Amino acid sequence: MTTFLSQVERLQAPEIDYGAVAPLLIVLGAACLSVLVEAFLPKATRWSAQVVLTLATLVAAGLVLLQYAVAEGTPEQGKITFAGTVAVDQPVIFLWATLLMLGLGSVLLIADRSVEPGGAIVADASILPGAVGGLREQLRRREMQTEVFPLTLFALGGMMVFVAANDLLTMFIALEVMSLPLYLMAGLARRRRLLSQEAAVKYFLLGAFASAFFLYGLALLYGFAGSVKLADIASATTATDRSDTLLYAGFGLLIVGLLFKASVGPFHSWTPDVYQGSPTPVTAFMASCTKVAAFGGILRVLYGAFERSSWEWNGVLWAVAIASMVIGAVLGLTQTDVKRMIAYSSVAHAGFLLVGAISLNDAGLSGTMFYLLAYGFTTIAAFGVVSLVRNADGEATHLSQWAGLAKRSPVAAGVFTFLLLALAGLPLTSGFIGKFAVFAAAIEADMTPLVVIALVASAVAAFFYLRVIVLMYFSEPAADGPTVSVPGAFTAIAITLGAAITLVLGVYPPDVLEWAGAGVFIF
Repeated sequence: MTTFLSQVERLQAPEIDYGAVAPLLIVLGAACLSVLVEAFLPKATRWSAQVVLTLATLVAAGLVLLQYAVAEGTPEQGKITFAGTVAVDQPVIFLWATLLMLGLGSVLLIADRSVEPGGAIVADASILPGAVGGLREQLRRREMQTEVFPLTLFALGGMMVFVAANDLLTMFIALEVMSLPLYLMAGLARRRRLLSQEAAVKYFLLGAFASAFFLYGLALLYGFAGSVKLADIASATTATDRSDTLLYAGFGLLIVGLLFKASVGPFHSWTPDVYQGSPTPVTAFMASCTKVAAFGGILRVLYGAFERSSWEWNGVLWAVAIASMVIGAVLGLTQTDVKRMIAYSSVAHAGFLLVGAISLNDAGLSGTMFYLLAYGFTTIAAFGVVSLVRNADGEATHLSQWAGLAKRSPVAAGVFTFLLLALAGLPLTSGFIGKFAVFAAAIEADMTPLVVIALVASAVAAFFYLRVIVLMYFSEPAADGPTVSVPGAFTAIAITLGAAITLVLGVYPPDVLEWAGAGVFIF
């Protein structure tokens, strides 16, 4: 007993810099509070309370993060806290800000699709004779339960820990915290319930396999380095008395788990089905925020633990990047559903992002993070527009239903056209600047052949974007085709914000690029 007490006396509480991790604590604390709101508030007031709480949380966390970033001083400074498990440096601050902004846009879309009395209202009821009453009634019903709000906050909190994790064990825990809510959110659709539940089950099963790969890779790397800290693994890669087999096998399994979350081909098999089956606002959240978190984790692992051994794995990730770009571009051509088309587009974009990530230079780091910000806002706005095109069965996502959409709603078609051109990477859009940044970084790293392949894949992918534009503007609308519903206030704000940032980052990107490249990871 005396020995036990003496050991307890020697234990010290870990040092925590609460100022550095305050945004993270706000999000996770509000997630717990949101669960209590869901449990104890009456149903009539639950939606308004959850929306106010969630939006206030994201704004508060953003303001606290801004205050910390301003007070931080020189860009090179950073803090390692929570007993060395969490690092808050300039790239993490940028990624946290990106996640909070994209989370805010996603929650705005979710808020309009989870409201009981005020769902979207049809703009032109005359084109749906005989079905107007039923359509109006369906549009006024909730598409999701209010449980989506605490799940969103928990997922967002897990993403924030994931990009800041300083060791692989913390990263794995964060991976599960962000993944488990996403599995549930994918199955929350109430209209196409079977399709949504099927998507959730597929996502869960494949995600469980990916987590197992990650954990097994973690175990092998612990056997290799005797530690799960990224800095210790990096130091061990230069030692001569270590087993290279454990290093290669551990890295391979670990990177498979990360590439799965980033929907990088050929580890993308969950993406089309989950994007199509999930409620569209949830799809927007997954497509934007999960991509940021996954690539933030990839950047941290590659730069922190495996940069010194890059010559051993670089060729493998070249092949993965090429496969992702080719799969996304080619299979995207065959899709007849708008959400599945955007899903394969995300697979192609994941390949472009991987080109920047494996450059392993300052330009690659800043270019990849800028690309994540730009792609996230464009995607949220695109899914916001998709959620407005509806018929009596709900959202009309088949491409044939989008024929002549410009004649029914010129504004919606115009905004969607601009967003598709941004995804294609045309000039004066953020997509062009993002691709230019990562390709320039890759050329700087002597990866010109990979850039040439990426340019060809970009040209191929541009075809299925242009196909939708031609369909909207140069086809006649069907007499019983869908219409564009009047967006709710939250949806209108989300679409406007996404389109505006896509334009601003395409016209004047220097400040954001400078911020993205202001510092480096600390370990």
